Amino acid sequence: MPEQVPPHDRVTNSDARTRWRRVIFDHDTAAGNAFDVTLIIAILGSVGVMMLDSVSGFSPTTYHVLYGLEWFFTLLFTVEYVARLWCAADRLRYARSFYGIVDLVATLPTYVSLLFPGGRFLALVRILRVLRVFRIFKLTTYVSEASVLASALRASRYKIIVFLFTVLTSVTVVGSIMYLVEGPESGFTSIPTSMYWAIVSLTTVGYGDIVPVTSAGRMLASLLMIMGYGVIAVPTGIVTLELQRAARIPRMVTCPSCGRDGHDQDANFCKECGARLPVKGVL
Repeated sequence: MPEQVPPHDRVTNSDARTRWRRVIFDHDTAAGNAFDVTLIIAILGSVGVMMLDSVSGFSPTTYHVLYGLEWFFTLLFTVEYVARLWCAADRLRYARSFYGIVDLVATLPTYVSLLFPGGRFLALVRILRVLRVFRIFKLTTYVSEASVLASALRASRYKIIVFLFTVLTSVTVVGSIMYLVEGPESGFTSIPTSMYWAIVSLTTVGYGDIVPVTSAGRMLASLLMIMGYGVIAVPTGIVTLELQRAARIPRMVTCPSCGRDGHDQDANFCKECGARLPVKGVL
């Protein structure tokens, strides 16, 4: 009689895929967490190598070491990407997902550099893979808060567009006037150059590479600098108002009539059926 293999000793391809899937994709286990932390350290190390490789002044030996490390990380990420494809529950879905595309793009530049040497610096896209830190440290629950900011920006986009159009018009007018007042001898060699100066002054950046020297030019510059405070205040006020509207916390109260939930804090009646809501409780 042939010797029977205990069930726990039978290791099938499906079992191996399941175990590796838990390690690679499951972030709630100790092994999965350790895998992701190791991966992020490798990503940061790879980006650091690429940054150092762009610095001049190192010895040829150092550049050879950096080049070798670059290929080491590339091969490591290639193996990791293939492993993800192999053990993914839905391979096509992973390959077409955001992280799947980033994982693939992160491995290509070094191979492309064999044909186009400058292309290897595109490997800095690997820094996008650090977004996995959100999963490791359970920060994904806070990512939804970004929807509040996105909603506020969408609601205020028309006001912001009108404001920016007004600013652009002001910059064009002031730049043209300054070109006529100061002239090329003061550094205002053209209207676009004068518009550049107006933008720098209006935003209170003040590089100082171009400055007015006439009394009229300095007076106009002073008025433009004072207007610069409005440039900061107006869009801030617009977005802040929309943030307050978008961040209104819904009441965790369910309508006893139709079952609709998510009502505003000051709501007394259901927005669906009009029935009276229970007395305001805990938000």
